[in-house]
Amino acid sequence: MVYQRNVIERCFGLIKARWAILRDNCYHPIESIPRIIIACCLMHNFIRTEVSQDPLDNEVPMDHTKDGNEHDNVINTVETSQGWSDRRDNLANDMFNEWNIIHGN
Repeated sequence: MVYQRNVIERCFGLIKARWAILRDNCYHPIESIPRIIIACCLMHNFIRTEVSQDPLDNEVPMDHTKDGNEHDNVINTVETSQGWSDRRDNLANDMFNEWNIIHGN
């Protein structure tokens, strides 16, 4: 149980280190917070798998990767499902519509 807690705390630490929006008080609507967290996790995973030189690698203390497994920093708890795909699409549409309203398009 302690090991799992350490893994979870390390994952949250990595996400908070990467995304400033998660480090301070959140002033976004409560309904948006889960979407923000999921978006940060998804972007983190994308960076870990697609970017050859991750700047965060230089900032993470070595004891976080002491087992030598380079994939430990990838969050594996966000699974693809139709529900999440629909939520992502709705979020993208909402953001696009809001941008159009703000910019008068």
